[in-house]
Amino acid sequence: MNKAVNVLIVDDDLSILEVLEARLTAAGFSTHKAGSGPEALKILKKKQVDIVVSDIKMPEMSGMELLEKTRTIYPQLPIIFLTAYGTIPDAVEAVKSGAVDYLTKPFDGKELVAKIEDVLANVPQEPGDAEAGDQEEIFWGASKTMTTLKRVLLKVAASNANVLILGESGVGKECVARMLHNASPRKDQPYIVVDCGSTPSGILESELFGHVKGSFTHAISDKKGLIEAANGGTLFLDEVGNISQEMQSRLLRFLEERTIRQVGAIKERDVDCRVISATNADLKADAEEGKFRLDLYYRLKVVTLQVPPLRDRREDIPELAQFLVDGYTRKNNLPSMALPKKTLDWLQKLAWPGNVRELKNALETGIILCGNDQILPEDLQLDDEPIPMAAKAADANFSIEQSEKEAIIRALKQTKGVKKDAAELLGISRRAIQYKSKKYNLDAADFKS
Repeated sequence: MNKAVNVLIVDDDLSILEVLEARLTAAGFSTHKAGSGPEALKILKKKQVDIVVSDIKMPEMSGMELLEKTRTIYPQLPIIFLTAYGTIPDAVEAVKSGAVDYLTKPFDGKELVAKIEDVLANVPQEPGDAEAGDQEEIFWGASKTMTTLKRVLLKVAASNANVLILGESGVGKECVARMLHNASPRKDQPYIVVDCGSTPSGILESELFGHVKGSFTHAISDKKGLIEAANGGTLFLDEVGNISQEMQSRLLRFLEERTIRQVGAIKERDVDCRVISATNADLKADAEEGKFRLDLYYRLKVVTLQVPPLRDRREDIPELAQFLVDGYTRKNNLPSMALPKKTLDWLQKLAWPGNVRELKNALETGIILCGNDQILPEDLQLDDEPIPMAAKAADANFSIEQSEKEAIIRALKQTKGVKKDAAELLGISRRAIQYKSKKYNLDAADFKS
């Protein structure tokens, strides 16, 4: 087990760092060394780390401050503190604040190794880690809305309750759904995504429930449905508000009975899967207007998670932007790049109707176009003007529909009216952009020039 474990050791005393490195390397661990808290945070952004062993008293950034900052990015990364006898009360307080344990100096090397192994054998896995494949972690930040979301998500993850994730396009609803699965007892079981927004209603029934050979013209063999494929794991229904009335009835029956019947089949099959759904629509309003079944709405929303728009968490933008830049450069083996204060201040003043997805796309453009490893506002190719101070209060009441409309207009401008390219830029389906363009009376021809 040890050879697969990466330990970050943090201490301002070089001799202790060397002792720790020698002891842990001899035990088979891979180690990364940091002489201060800020250096440790830089390593955490670039390296896969399984556990942190840190001094609690350091001049530049204390162990407690390091714990607090680490928790905003990796809420379940285990940290063991090393403390002098006189600072044991600080270590106890650190454990209450989220550290998993502490050892007093001078420490016994064998005891430290045993403690690391014990912690790793029992600590829950971080949502969004390597098991999520290519899925990116969400950046929690320190804003009140995101702190609340994180706390509720980690509580809900341990249950089997159905969860409805609400939020505008681009806020990261699918990432939240993935993290719910990865933090749950079902994390080792299938995670199945169904894009209800792009799958035609005539095909969706067969996709979800499966079919038997000969049940319709092109059914040349039996096919397992996606609900059954999620047995034991999690079924994620993205843009669930787009499904037809007929499919709403079938889905409701599944949620009530937890059985399915394939298209053309006679027998029903039991399926045990957790259902997470997401939408950027006002599903409650649709239900009240009769566009969406009210009983299905209440079945889906046993727990509701509201992902805030980026404009409501502006204080997170500087660290979020650097987090996205670091992730892109690391993934593409590029040198690290800095976001100067001028750029960060400018980013905080924009409207961001496309939310985190728009910020991510803009920063990737900036990485490609910038010079001297400094990303400047002009490198991002954004049409936005900073929001005047007087307009910030009104911005808080910026409607979901207006935000979505402006994001589509911006995408159509950048792609000169090519809806396929605009859909890819926004991360939505072609069917969805066709629907939304019609909804907002947007003619692609108006953007071709």
